[in-house]
Amino acid sequence: MINFPSNTNPTGSDELEAAIDWMVEKSRAEKLDNVHTEDVKAPHWVRNTENASMTLPRLQKLDMMGLGSSVATPPEGITAEVLVVKNFDDLKKQKAKVPGKIVVFNPPWESYCVTKRYRYDSASEAAKLGAVAALVMSMTPFSLSTPHTGQQDYTVEDNLKIPVACITVEDARHDGAHAAKRWGQKIEVKLVMNAQNFPNVTTRNTVVEVLGGHTPNETVLVSGHLDSWDVGQGAMDDGGGVMISWAALVVMRKLGLTPRRTVRAVFWTGKNRGSTEELYALPAMEYYNRHRDEHEQFQLIMESDSGTFTPQGISFTGTPEATCIMQEVLKLLQRINTTQVKTPVKGVPDIISWQQMGVPLGGLLNDNSHYFWYHHTHGDTLTVQDPDILDRCLALWTSVAYVIADISERLHRG
Repeated sequence: MINFPSNTNPTGSDELEAAIDWMVEKSRAEKLDNVHTEDVKAPHWVRNTENASMTLPRLQKLDMMGLGSSVATPPEGITAEVLVVKNFDDLKKQKAKVPGKIVVFNPPWESYCVTKRYRYDSASEAAKLGAVAALVMSMTPFSLSTPHTGQQDYTVEDNLKIPVACITVEDARHDGAHAAKRWGQKIEVKLVMNAQNFPNVTTRNTVVEVLGGHTPNETVLVSGHLDSWDVGQGAMDDGGGVMISWAALVVMRKLGLTPRRTVRAVFWTGKNRGSTEELYALPAMEYYNRHRDEHEQFQLIMESDSGTFTPQGISFTGTPEATCIMQEVLKLLQRINTTQVKTPVKGVPDIISWQQMGVPLGGLLNDNSHYFWYHHTHGDTLTVQDPDILDRCLALWTSVAYVIADISERLHRG
């Protein structure tokens, strides 16, 4: 990971394409099989300069980051009174106050899966009621005045789209709710965003393999996403997942292991920018659409996209018979204490579509309780990764991929 060619890899950037080229070059140097890329389309959004400040009741800089696909403010910015709401129900109750306001959404943190709807939908819901901009509390249970970026979705016509950004938990909770509700003071914010939305760009999913020696048309697939947000280094999201998936194949090749079935690694592109609330990853969905007729050939599909912290085992979705086989496989890993099998599978947004075809799915189960401390922030750097723990994740990932690819039994499907 230290030798990776770039720190941030957003879609539409030269950095992402250089990272893809690097993976192709390194895979060929390691003599992996069938190294190639598949063109896909993905959104292209550029953040550019941005800032926010509270102008009333006092002057204070607000740490913020625009959300993906947000429109820009006018060049001079937007200065308006703030309306703080807890949730969408609260927004509707106060709809008469919304026109002309910057709406700050301050929902309670429940979980990422529950709370993220405010990141996705707040701009559109506020715009429908006449807001001029939206600010959303960052999606995290713990904050040190750190804004978290991410994708948002417009569900309104172009002429109704308003700028939207995330602000820190501290600013959303204290300066908004405390001042407005306890002191009855007027809050005014100035927001400047110079974001740009461009036409979709062509980027690439990357595919490498270790060909099977007996039934090479049958496949175990491991994966992670190669793109990242334009903040931090993307080491956690999803550099670790990419590296253990790639290194799993390299380890097999260096050890001279030829599994019965092919082991394929796919490094998804455009996951972060090509996402919607319902459909996580457009480029991964394109891979599914192109290859779904091959679903019977997939023995198992796995993804690591929820951190590479202390490994515990595999999260899994499959039939009871397939789950039993997975449990037996993980018993081989007692020495590194990674024997847990938890159902259903979690944290696998790029591969979840395969579930409808009955393909068994797996995800890296790890102690990622701090994952959302760093998620989509400047703090997602190599310092988050522990090399020894990453090696244990690799040992687990490689072992499961190899053994499931090499066993004589096909994983049972319902």
